[in-house]
Amino acid sequence: MMKHLKDLVIKFVMSAVVLGIILTGIYNYDFSDSMLISLILTVVAYALGDLLVHRNAADDSDYKKRNIIAIISDLILSFLVIWIIGASLFGNNSAIIQSSIVSTIVITIGEWFFHKYLDKHVLNTDNYRDTDTTYNK
Repeated sequence: MMKHLKDLVIKFVMSAVVLGIILTGIYNYDFSDSMLISLILTVVAYALGDLLVHRNAADDSDYKKRNIIAIISDLILSFLVIWIIGASLFGNNSAIIQSSIVSTIVITIGEWFFHKYLDKHVLNTDNYRDTDTTYNK
């Protein structure tokens, strides 16, 4: 349970920083709304993207395949959550679509590294270490 709480905090901080900078800093949306979207995104993306898709997308020996499938699902999920919640808070216009796309790209890059962390510290799958040249970087 504590592992999951730590993971949720890490994921929330990552999302909150990205959405705080992009939605609030660049697009001038309220900070509290950016944090609300970050909270919803964290819970949904961790439950669906990390625990369900990433854990089950491929066997432990095929880390790259599992991570690519999880990254694609995270990209779609992040965009939908940011766009749908953002549109309900700010109105569905080109600015929320654009900010959702930019935020999603940055969050998805972070997810690549978060999945490595999950594999090493949460899922305890070290057997990809020799096949993934980016593991130790």
